[in-house]
Amino acid sequence: MIWRSLHRLLRPAIPGLALMKFLDWYLKIGAVSALIGASMELFMIKTGFYDKVTVLESEKRAWENSPEAQAVREALNPWKHLDAEKTKKS
Repeated sequence: MIWRSLHRLLRPAIPGLALMKFLDWYLKIGAVSALIGASMELFMIKTGFYDKVTVLESEKRAWENSPEAQAVREALNPWKHLDAEKTKKS
């Protein structure tokens, strides 16, 4: 029923049954894509992926705020002399 109403609505744009074939194809692709995405999400939830990522991100943030990370950032910054000059001028 929905197909017929959509076909009647869009018939002036695309004549014949070509519209039905295109809509059918896109709906199949959309359904398969949604199914694959949902199965991937379910797999990540069941395996504890999000818990592991949360722990790794918190460890990364903790390290980035540590004094060692600050020293590494300052040592590897090739523009540190330019940054120092800008702060002296202003």
